[in-house]
Amino acid sequence: MTSEEDFKNGQVLLIDKPLTWTSFQAVNKLRWAIRQAYSIKKIKVGHAGTLDPLATGLLVICTGKMTKQIHIFQGQEKEYTGTFVLGSTTPSFDLETEIDQTFETSHITAEQIHKTTHQFIGKIEQFPPVFSAIKKDGKRLYEFARAGEAVEIKSRQVEITEFEITEINNLELKFRAVCSKGTYIRSLAHDFGKALNSGAHLSELRRTRIGEFTVENALTPEAFIEGLPSK
Repeated sequence: MTSEEDFKNGQVLLIDKPLTWTSFQAVNKLRWAIRQAYSIKKIKVGHAGTLDPLATGLLVICTGKMTKQIHIFQGQEKEYTGTFVLGSTTPSFDLETEIDQTFETSHITAEQIHKTTHQFIGKIEQFPPVFSAIKKDGKRLYEFARAGEAVEIKSRQVEITEFEITEINNLELKFRAVCSKGTYIRSLAHDFGKALNSGAHLSELRRTRIGEFTVENALTPEAFIEGLPSK
């Protein structure tokens, strides 16, 4: 069993983040549980890469001295699976906001869908969603968006090394993507819809890998907490 000293010296915890939880909530829940289990007043705990509340999957959480290594894990490539829905868009590019536009889809073929993935493999320019945590002028972009304020967003270069549509079910496309730090899968969904002369938004997202760490080896927050010593 992991000791108090182990957590202070530094642990890398693989957590499967539940749907609707923020990454911050997951970190807080684990920090509180570790402090309670060992009667520790203070311990550093942080995550190596945010997952949106509507996404599930792998969070790499570091404790103690390992928090100094967070930037290394943040820079590693990531793998995602999920679902795009064709024919409609939302302001947030996912289901955080309501559908604002609908588009024709009758012209889209399965062959065209698979062929279009090739446009997004390699180094590409991508605009982050306005509903994101990126800071501009000291404020998060989503703060501007929720206040209805227009804000100029600059594109950034990201790299997608693998991108495939694994299943087509009417307007729902299952996908798998491997990408660099800073890639927004919501933006990929939005841009993919545009490339098909239609629209699309992200309806489901799961992070399956960060570097060598996989979600198969991750614990739910509840399972991790159950493994701690009880008072």
